[in-house]
Amino acid sequence: MIIDCHGHYTMTPPGHKQFRDSQLARLTDPSLPEPRPAEISDDAIRESIESNQLRLLRERGADMMLFSPQASGMAHHVDDPATAQAWARACNDLIHRVVTLFPSHFAGVCQLPQTPDGSLQPAIDELRRCVHELGFVGCNLNPDPSGGYWTSQPLTDEYWYPLYERLVEWDVPAMIHVSASCNPNFHALGAHYINADTTAFMQLIQGDLFSKFPTLRFVIPHGGGAVPYHWGRYRGLADRLRRPPIDEHLMRNVFFDTCVYHQAGIDLLDRVIDIDNILFASEMLGAVRGVDPETGFHWDDTKRYLDALNLSDGDRRKVFELNVRRVYPRLDARLNAVQEGSTS
Repeated sequence: MIIDCHGHYTMTPPGHKQFRDSQLARLTDPSLPEPRPAEISDDAIRESIESNQLRLLRERGADMMLFSPQASGMAHHVDDPATAQAWARACNDLIHRVVTLFPSHFAGVCQLPQTPDGSLQPAIDELRRCVHELGFVGCNLNPDPSGGYWTSQPLTDEYWYPLYERLVEWDVPAMIHVSASCNPNFHALGAHYINADTTAFMQLIQGDLFSKFPTLRFVIPHGGGAVPYHWGRYRGLADRLRRPPIDEHLMRNVFFDTCVYHQAGIDLLDRVIDIDNILFASEMLGAVRGVDPETGFHWDDTKRYLDALNLSDGDRRKVFELNVRRVYPRLDARLNAVQEGSTS
Protein backbone atom coordinates (compact mmCIF):
# COMPACT_ATOMS: atom_id res chain seq x y z
CA MET A 1 0.00 0.00 0.00
CA ILE A 2 1.22 3.51 -0.81
CA ILE A 3 0.03 6.30 1.53
CA ASP A 4 0.63 9.98 0.81
CA CYS A 5 0.74 11.76 4.19
CA HIS A 6 0.37 15.32 2.90
CA GLY A 7 -2.51 16.47 0.72
CA HIS A 8 -4.78 19.54 0.82
CA TYR A 9 -8.27 20.17 -0.48
CA THR A 10 -7.17 22.96 -2.82
CA MET A 11 -9.91 22.46 -5.41
CA THR A 12 -13.00 22.96 -3.24
CA PRO A 13 -16.36 23.77 -4.87
CA PRO A 14 -16.89 27.55 -5.33
CA GLY A 15 -19.49 27.84 -2.60
CA HIS A 16 -16.88 27.17 0.07
CA LYS A 17 -14.80 30.18 -0.91
CA GLN A 18 -17.94 32.30 -1.14
CA PHE A 19 -18.67 31.44 2.49
CA ARG A 20 -15.18 32.57 3.45
CA ASP A 21 -15.54 35.81 1.48
CA SER A 22 -18.79 36.47 3.32
CA GLN A 23 -17.08 35.85 6.66
CA LEU A 24 -14.35 38.35 5.88
CA ALA A 25 -16.84 40.90 4.56
CA ARG A 26 -18.78 40.74 7.81
CA LEU A 27 -15.63 41.43 9.81
CA THR A 28 -15.35 44.66 7.84
CA ASP A 29 -19.06 45.46 8.09
CA PRO A 30 -20.69 43.89 11.18
CA SER A 31 -24.12 44.99 9.94
CA LEU A 32 -24.01 42.20 7.37
CA PRO A 33 -25.84 38.99 8.29
CA GLU A 34 -23.94 36.10 9.86
CA PRO A 35 -22.96 33.85 6.92
CA ARG A 36 -23.70 30.16 6.90
CA PRO A 37 -21.46 27.48 5.39
CA ALA A 38 -22.29 26.75 1.78
CA GLU A 39 -24.66 23.96 0.90
CA ILE A 40 -22.44 21.79 -1.31
CA SER A 41 -23.80 18.67 -2.96
CA ASP A 42 -22.11 15.28 -2.85
CA ASP A 43 -21.88 15.43 -6.64
CA ALA A 44 -19.93 18.69 -6.49
CA ILE A 45 -17.51 17.16 -3.99
CA ARG A 46 -17.14 14.02 -6.09
CA GLU A 47 -16.38 16.05 -9.21
CA SER A 48 -13.77 18.18 -7.44
CA ILE A 49 -11.97 15.12 -6.03
CA GLU A 50 -12.28 12.72 -8.95
CA SER A 51 -10.94 15.34 -11.36
CA ASN A 52 -7.99 16.28 -9.22
CA GLN A 53 -6.41 14.47 -6.23
CA LEU A 54 -8.03 11.09 -6.81
CA ARG A 55 -7.20 11.11 -10.51
CA LEU A 56 -3.56 11.89 -9.80
CA LEU A 57 -3.32 9.35 -6.98
CA ARG A 58 -4.43 6.66 -9.41
CA GLU A 59 -2.25 7.86 -12.27
CA ARG A 60 0.86 8.00 -10.09
CA GLY A 61 0.33 4.67 -8.36
CA ALA A 62 -0.63 5.71 -4.83
CA ASP A 63 -3.56 4.34 -2.84
CA MET A 64 -4.47 6.79 -0.09
CA MET A 65 -3.88 10.39 0.96
CA LEU A 66 -4.06 12.07 4.36
CA PHE A 67 -6.23 15.03 3.46
CA SER A 68 -6.53 18.40 5.17
CA PRO A 69 -7.98 21.84 4.34
CA GLN A 70 -5.99 24.15 2.08
CA ALA A 71 -3.03 25.35 4.14
CA SER A 72 -2.87 28.89 2.76
CA GLY A 73 -6.62 29.17 3.33
CA MET A 74 -6.40 28.52 7.09
CA ALA A 75 -5.52 32.24 7.42
CA HIS A 76 -4.88 32.16 11.14
CA HIS A 77 -3.76 35.79 11.01
CA VAL A 78 -7.44 36.82 10.92
CA ASP A 79 -7.68 37.81 14.57
CA ASP A 80 -11.28 36.94 15.40
CA PRO A 81 -11.79 33.73 17.39
CA ALA A 82 -15.44 33.20 16.43
CA THR A 83 -14.61 33.54 12.74
CA ALA A 84 -11.66 31.16 13.09
CA GLN A 85 -13.83 28.56 14.82
CA ALA A 86 -16.61 28.73 12.24
CA TRP A 87 -14.10 28.59 9.37
CA ALA A 88 -12.18 25.62 10.78
CA ARG A 89 -15.40 23.75 11.44
CA ALA A 90 -16.66 24.32 7.89
CA CYS A 91 -13.31 23.28 6.41
CA ASN A 92 -13.09 20.15 8.53
CA ASP A 93 -16.70 19.19 7.83
CA LEU A 94 -15.90 19.36 4.12
CA ILE A 95 -12.87 17.09 4.61
CA HIS A 96 -15.08 14.66 6.52
CA ARG A 97 -17.50 14.54 3.62
CA VAL A 98 -14.63 13.74 1.23
CA VAL A 99 -13.52 10.90 3.49
CA THR A 100 -17.08 9.62 3.76
CA LEU A 101 -17.48 9.61 -0.02
CA PHE A 102 -14.04 8.09 -0.68
CA PRO A 103 -13.14 6.09 2.46
CA SER A 104 -10.64 3.85 0.67
CA HIS A 105 -8.62 6.77 -0.62
CA PHE A 106 -8.68 9.57 1.98
CA ALA A 107 -8.24 10.01 5.73
CA GLY A 108 -8.90 13.28 7.52
CA VAL A 109 -6.35 15.68 9.02
CA CYS A 110 -7.91 18.73 10.64
CA GLN A 111 -7.39 22.46 10.63
CA LEU A 112 -7.26 24.07 14.07
CA PRO A 113 -8.97 27.43 14.80
CA GLN A 114 -5.85 29.29 15.85
CA THR A 115 -5.48 33.06 16.16
CA PRO A 116 -2.39 35.17 16.98
CA ASP A 117 -1.66 34.75 20.69
CA GLY A 118 -5.21 33.47 21.18
CA SER A 119 -6.44 30.79 23.56
CA LEU A 120 -5.76 27.22 22.50
CA GLN A 121 -9.03 25.97 23.99
CA PRO A 122 -10.95 26.37 20.69
CA ALA A 123 -8.21 24.37 18.96
CA ILE A 124 -8.47 21.63 21.59
CA ASP A 125 -12.26 21.56 21.26
CA GLU A 126 -12.11 21.27 17.47
CA LEU A 127 -9.40 18.62 17.68
CA ARG A 128 -11.62 16.62 20.05
CA ARG A 129 -14.58 16.91 17.68
CA CYS A 130 -12.57 15.91 14.63
CA VAL A 131 -10.81 12.96 16.28
CA HIS A 132 -13.62 11.53 18.37
CA GLU A 133 -16.69 12.40 16.30
CA LEU A 134 -15.38 12.56 12.72
CA GLY A 135 -12.59 9.96 12.87
CA PHE A 136 -9.69 12.21 11.83
CA VAL A 137 -6.19 10.79 12.23
CA GLY A 138 -4.07 13.94 12.58
CA CYS A 139 -4.00 17.73 12.67
CA ASN A 140 -2.08 20.64 11.21
CA LEU A 141 -0.46 22.92 13.78
CA ASN A 142 0.60 26.46 12.82
CA PRO A 143 3.64 27.67 14.82
CA ASP A 144 3.11 31.22 13.49
CA PRO A 145 -0.56 32.26 13.41
CA SER A 146 0.53 35.87 12.82
CA GLY A 147 1.38 35.03 9.21
CA GLY A 148 5.09 35.72 9.01
CA TYR A 149 5.64 38.05 11.95
CA TRP A 150 6.29 35.29 14.52
CA THR A 151 4.51 36.80 17.51
CA SER A 152 3.73 33.40 19.05
CA GLN A 153 5.80 31.63 21.65
CA PRO A 154 8.24 28.92 20.45
CA LEU A 155 6.82 25.43 20.09
CA THR A 156 8.68 24.43 23.26
CA ASP A 157 6.91 27.06 25.39
CA GLU A 158 4.35 26.08 28.03
CA TYR A 159 1.74 28.04 26.08
CA TRP A 160 1.39 25.00 23.80
CA TYR A 161 1.30 22.37 26.55
CA PRO A 162 -2.50 22.06 26.89
CA LEU A 163 -2.72 21.12 23.21
CA TYR A 164 0.23 18.74 23.45
CA GLU A 165 -1.40 17.00 26.40
CA ARG A 166 -4.44 16.23 24.27
CA LEU A 167 -2.32 15.14 21.28
CA VAL A 168 -0.54 12.68 23.55
CA GLU A 169 -3.71 11.51 25.28
CA TRP A 170 -5.49 10.90 21.97
CA ASP A 171 -2.38 9.55 20.19
CA VAL A 172 -2.61 12.11 17.38
CA PRO A 173 0.41 13.55 15.53
CA ALA A 174 0.65 17.13 14.32
CA MET A 175 2.08 18.30 11.03
CA ILE A 176 3.84 21.63 11.57
CA HIS A 177 2.29 23.75 8.83
CA VAL A 178 2.00 27.53 8.54
CA SER A 179 -0.60 29.34 6.49
CA ALA A 180 -0.62 32.57 4.48
CA SER A 181 2.21 35.09 4.77
CA CYS A 182 1.22 38.65 5.66
CA ASN A 183 4.84 39.81 5.70
CA PRO A 184 5.88 41.17 2.28
CA ASN A 185 9.43 40.01 2.93
CA PHE A 186 8.36 36.36 2.82
CA HIS A 187 6.75 34.77 -0.20
CA ALA A 188 4.27 32.31 1.27
CA LEU A 189 5.32 29.20 -0.64
CA GLY A 190 8.97 29.88 -1.39
CA ALA A 191 10.06 31.51 1.85
CA HIS A 192 7.46 31.43 4.64
CA TYR A 193 6.77 27.69 4.50
CA ILE A 194 10.43 26.71 4.36
CA ASN A 195 11.33 29.28 7.03
CA ALA A 196 8.73 27.77 9.34
CA ASP A 197 9.85 24.18 8.80
CA THR A 198 13.44 25.13 9.54
CA THR A 199 12.56 27.40 12.47
CA ALA A 200 10.41 24.73 14.11
CA PHE A 201 13.29 22.26 14.01
CA MET A 202 15.69 24.77 15.57
CA GLN A 203 13.19 25.58 18.31
CA LEU A 204 12.98 21.89 19.13
CA ILE A 205 16.79 21.65 19.32
CA GLN A 206 16.92 24.55 21.75
CA GLY A 207 14.24 23.16 24.05
CA ASP A 208 13.61 19.90 25.84
CA LEU A 209 10.04 19.24 24.74
CA PHE A 210 10.19 15.50 24.24
CA SER A 211 11.47 14.75 27.73
CA LYS A 212 8.16 16.22 28.90
CA PHE A 213 6.09 14.64 26.12
CA PRO A 214 8.00 11.51 25.07
CA THR A 215 5.22 10.21 22.79
CA LEU A 216 4.41 13.52 21.09
CA ARG A 217 5.02 13.29 17.32
CA PHE A 218 5.58 16.07 14.79
CA VAL A 219 5.80 15.81 11.02
CA ILE A 220 7.82 18.62 9.49
CA PRO A 221 6.73 18.93 5.85
CA HIS A 222 8.44 20.02 2.66
CA GLY A 223 11.33 17.66 3.28
CA GLY A 224 12.15 19.32 6.61
CA GLY A 225 12.76 22.73 5.07
CA ALA A 226 16.48 23.51 5.00
CA VAL A 227 17.30 21.05 7.77
CA PRO A 228 18.59 18.01 5.80
CA TYR A 229 20.76 20.23 3.59
CA HIS A 230 22.33 21.81 6.71
CA TRP A 231 22.34 18.70 8.90
CA GLY A 232 25.93 19.33 9.96
CA ARG A 233 25.05 22.83 11.08
CA TYR A 234 22.24 21.60 13.29
CA ARG A 235 24.31 18.79 14.76
CA GLY A 236 27.05 21.32 15.47
CA LEU A 237 24.65 23.81 17.02
CA ALA A 238 23.14 21.13 19.22
CA ASP A 239 26.61 20.33 20.47
CA ARG A 240 27.48 24.00 20.97
CA LEU A 241 24.25 24.57 22.91
CA ARG A 242 25.02 21.52 25.05
CA ARG A 243 21.97 19.70 23.79
CA PRO A 244 22.00 15.91 23.35
CA PRO A 245 22.83 14.51 19.91
CA ILE A 246 19.96 15.20 17.52
CA ASP A 247 19.21 11.52 16.92
CA GLU A 248 18.53 11.08 20.64
CA HIS A 249 17.08 14.52 21.28
CA LEU A 250 14.55 14.79 18.45
CA MET A 251 14.46 12.00 15.92
CA ARG A 252 12.30 9.59 17.90
CA ASN A 253 9.57 12.23 17.68
CA VAL A 254 10.20 14.25 14.51
CA PHE A 255 9.60 13.06 10.95
CA PHE A 256 10.10 14.62 7.52
CA ASP A 257 7.92 14.16 4.47
CA THR A 258 9.06 13.87 0.85
CA CYS A 259 7.56 17.07 -0.58
CA VAL A 260 10.85 17.84 -2.31
CA TYR A 261 10.46 18.50 -5.99
CA HIS A 262 13.63 17.29 -7.67
CA GLN A 263 15.67 14.12 -7.69
CA ALA A 264 18.80 15.58 -6.10
CA GLY A 265 16.77 16.81 -3.13
CA ILE A 266 15.22 13.40 -2.53
CA ASP A 267 18.64 11.79 -2.93
CA LEU A 268 20.02 14.05 -0.20
CA LEU A 269 17.04 13.44 2.09
CA ASP A 270 17.62 9.70 1.79
CA ARG A 271 21.36 10.02 2.44
CA VAL A 272 21.06 12.29 5.48
CA ILE A 273 17.85 11.30 7.28
CA ASP A 274 17.26 7.83 8.68
CA ILE A 275 14.75 5.86 6.62
CA ASP A 276 12.51 5.42 9.69
CA ASN A 277 11.98 9.20 9.78
CA ILE A 278 10.89 9.69 6.15
CA LEU A 279 7.21 9.64 5.16
CA PHE A 280 6.02 9.62 1.57
CA ALA A 281 4.10 12.76 0.54
CA SER A 282 3.47 14.92 -2.49
CA GLU A 283 1.34 17.88 -1.26
CA MET A 284 -0.61 17.69 -4.49
CA LEU A 285 -2.30 19.73 -5.59
CA GLY A 286 -0.24 22.26 -3.73
CA ALA A 287 2.56 24.76 -3.98
CA VAL A 288 4.42 23.50 -7.05
CA ARG A 289 2.27 22.43 -9.98
CA GLY A 290 3.02 21.87 -13.63
CA VAL A 291 5.75 20.04 -15.50
CA ASP A 292 9.49 20.29 -14.93
CA PRO A 293 10.88 21.20 -18.38
CA GLU A 294 14.14 19.37 -17.62
CA THR A 295 12.46 16.03 -16.98
CA GLY A 296 9.07 16.26 -18.67
CA PHE A 297 7.37 15.05 -15.47
CA HIS A 298 5.27 16.89 -12.92
CA TRP A 299 7.24 18.54 -10.14
CA ASP A 300 5.02 17.04 -7.43
CA ASP A 301 5.18 13.45 -8.73
CA THR A 302 7.41 12.63 -5.78
CA LYS A 303 6.85 8.88 -6.01
CA ARG A 304 8.91 8.95 -9.20
CA TYR A 305 11.90 10.36 -7.29
CA LEU A 306 11.62 7.73 -4.58
CA ASP A 307 11.34 4.94 -7.13
CA ALA A 308 14.66 6.12 -8.59
CA LEU A 309 16.42 5.58 -5.23
CA ASN A 310 16.36 1.79 -5.70
CA LEU A 311 15.39 1.27 -2.07
CA SER A 312 15.34 -2.23 -0.66
CA ASP A 313 11.89 -3.78 -0.47
CA GLY A 314 11.88 -3.28 3.30
CA ASP A 315 12.91 0.38 3.15
CA ARG A 316 10.51 1.06 0.32
CA ARG A 317 7.63 -0.30 2.37
CA LYS A 318 8.69 1.81 5.34
CA VAL A 319 8.66 5.06 3.36
CA PHE A 320 5.48 4.37 1.42
CA GLU A 321 3.39 2.75 4.15
CA LEU A 322 4.77 1.55 7.46
CA ASN A 323 6.26 4.82 8.69
CA VAL A 324 3.01 6.67 8.01
CA ARG A 325 1.00 4.03 9.84
CA ARG A 326 3.40 4.14 12.80
CA VAL A 327 3.30 7.93 13.08
CA TYR A 328 -0.49 8.02 12.57
CA PRO A 329 -1.73 5.10 14.72
CA ARG A 330 -5.39 6.02 14.26
CA LEU A 331 -4.89 5.52 10.54
CA ASP A 332 -3.23 2.18 11.23
CA ALA A 333 -6.17 1.09 13.41
CA ARG A 334 -8.61 2.10 10.70
CA LEU A 335 -6.75 0.17 8.01
CA ASN A 336 -6.42 -2.87 10.25
CA ALA A 337 -10.16 -2.80 10.94
CA VAL A 338 -10.88 -2.70 7.21
CA GLN A 339 -8.51 -5.58 6.59
CA GLU A 340 -10.03 -7.67 9.38
CA GLY A 341 -13.50 -6.94 8.06
CA SER A 342 -12.56 -8.03 4.55
CA THR A 343 -11.16 -11.36 5.79
CA SER A 344 -13.93 -12.22 8.25
